[in-house]
Amino acid sequence: MSFRDSPDERLVEIAAFGSNPGALKAWLFLPTHMDTGTPLVVALHGCTQTAKGYAVGSGWSQLAERRGFAVLYPEQQHSNNPNLCFNWFEPGDARRGAGEAASISQMVAHVVQSQGIDPNRVFVTGLSAGGAMANAMLSTYPEMFAGGAIIAGLPYGAAANVAEAFAQMQGRNPSSAVKLRSALRRAGHHAGPWPTVSVWHGTHDQTVRPRNADQIVDQWSGVHATRKEPDRTEVANGHQHKLWLDADGRMVIETYSIKGMAHGLPLATQGGSSFGRPGPYMLEAGISSTARIARSWGLASDSDVEATEFAAADGSGDRKLAGARERRSPRPELGDSRVGKIINDALRAAGLLR
Repeated sequence: MSFRDSPDERLVEIAAFGSNPGALKAWLFLPTHMDTGTPLVVALHGCTQTAKGYAVGSGWSQLAERRGFAVLYPEQQHSNNPNLCFNWFEPGDARRGAGEAASISQMVAHVVQSQGIDPNRVFVTGLSAGGAMANAMLSTYPEMFAGGAIIAGLPYGAAANVAEAFAQMQGRNPSSAVKLRSALRRAGHHAGPWPTVSVWHGTHDQTVRPRNADQIVDQWSGVHATRKEPDRTEVANGHQHKLWLDADGRMVIETYSIKGMAHGLPLATQGGSSFGRPGPYMLEAGISSTARIARSWGLASDSDVEATEFAAADGSGDRKLAGARERRSPRPELGDSRVGKIINDALRAAGLLR
């Protein structure tokens, strides 16, 4: 499906879905062909983004149209956060039964009931502040989600105010694994089973430092009872992919370290069929986070990943793209400097940074 065929114009606002204590908006994409018991993906945008912009950039609606699942896009409002960041660091918004977390849970419950969604196949993902809020949803409502994907995000419970949030983003004064695991277990009062977790982070991310990805793994390894070291390590299109398995051999935690990438969501748009479109925080990396995350959830196939990642029909795109990234490796740092300036300017405008 080309971008010209994009279904993103078909987002429909859900006007009423509950008491909405977090004062968020909700937008829904439904595929043309939808069976009873279809899955649902909840996609949370990053700072300065909108629901529609995130749909276009990430390609979730494109893939949903192709594979027949629904996508819910919660949207932040300027009245809640001047930079449209989900307030993942505010205790009143990242707690079960309160604020933005409660609003998102109400949206999910409404869509599941009204659209005949399979409640056992609901997933959540997000970028940056949206990734941190995705982790908050997995922590506070673990029974609601089968899996989650956190892109350039942060561990749950690592900050309770703006100063702590900024320090956590920069990798300063990191919380211990014991504290993070305790925060996760207390958040949802849940005994299991726990959702699977996929963690994506650029190695050159200067806005949310890669150390946060390691902390997310530490946080979730406790409830999943995994070993400290990964059970498998492999290379995916030139990027390091680690997997942690449970006692039954099922993948419960995975990480993708995107070589040379700055702060953003990794895309592969060089191939014949791409999901998403490059732009601010939507970065060409030769690997499709959207397709691979969906495949790990059973919502997409190997062919979807191959179609969007291979630049050449003979499969040599892996090597070509990897080589191009190595030759361009200094450039993401320059790009990250610009992204960092945008974030810092936004924080200053909101009075969060001096």
